[in-house]
Amino acid sequence: MPIYEFICEDCNNKFEELVFGNPDSVKCPKCNGENTKKLMSVCRKKISGNGSSFEGQSSSSGGGCAGCSGGSCATCGR
Repeated sequence: MPIYEFICEDCNNKFEELVFGNPDSVKCPKCNGENTKKLMSVCRKKISGNGSSFEGQSSSSGGGCAGCSGGSCATCGR
């Protein structure tokens, strides 16, 4: 099951949630509000040859993720 990132538009709480059903009907764990919005997840790129190191960069930053150099790709959904 996927883990999604959300923000509660009532109390501005950012949280992650393991979603088993519809990701559009998640309640905020802080205020129990239903006015939540799914956020774009972090995009990672491999930075070492052995496959054990990754560098994270938010896909919401201006240039997209480092894997697609700001273009449109399936990795970060931009």
